[in-house]
Amino acid sequence: MEKLNILQSTCIPLPLENVDTDQIIPARFLKATSKEGFGDNLFRDWRYDKQGNPNPDFVLNNPIYKGQILVAGKNFGSGSSREHAAWAIAGYGFRVVVSSFFADIFKNNAMNNGVLPVVVSDDFLAEVFAAVKQNPAMTLTVNLEKQTITNDLTGREETFAINSYKKECFLNGFDDIDYLLSKKGKIEEYEQSRIRF
Repeated sequence: MEKLNILQSTCIPLPLENVDTDQIIPARFLKATSKEGFGDNLFRDWRYDKQGNPNPDFVLNNPIYKGQILVAGKNFGSGSSREHAAWAIAGYGFRVVVSSFFADIFKNNAMNNGVLPVVVSDDFLAEVFAAVKQNPAMTLTVNLEKQTITNDLTGREETFAINSYKKECFLNGFDDIDYLLSKKGKIEEYEQSRIRF
């Protein structure tokens, strides 16, 4: 997993509430067992028409919006527990998703796949949507070490919560196996202390 500490990026706004995992990655794409290619089908039914042509009205097809941060409406990632939704978000190139509420299973799946879910207040979220509409080149700065997110256009900052274990994994670029291997010396030391002669 790629390390994440401080990320400053433009963002892509998706001001829709209750976006579920079937909208993030439609069920017909779930047969694959590899993470490869899922980013191509992120929000597939919104991005493309039935003939496979890009929908010019959908934000991912609008060239004025770009970046590694997706800003989404409240209750993002609800619905089924498919991990493929997190694969699609990560595969597209997002490192952070900002919302005022995430479904718990999606939130955990995202963190397990190198995508940081940042929960902000409804007011902060509304301000970010307004700011990016006013200036698509505006940036957000996410500082994981300090657990802050800043609207660089206005200077407004909020703190966000994260599990200390997952924070350590992001800061070091660890998945669950990497984390265990990083503790190998301490585990062996403990095991040696338990040997009885």
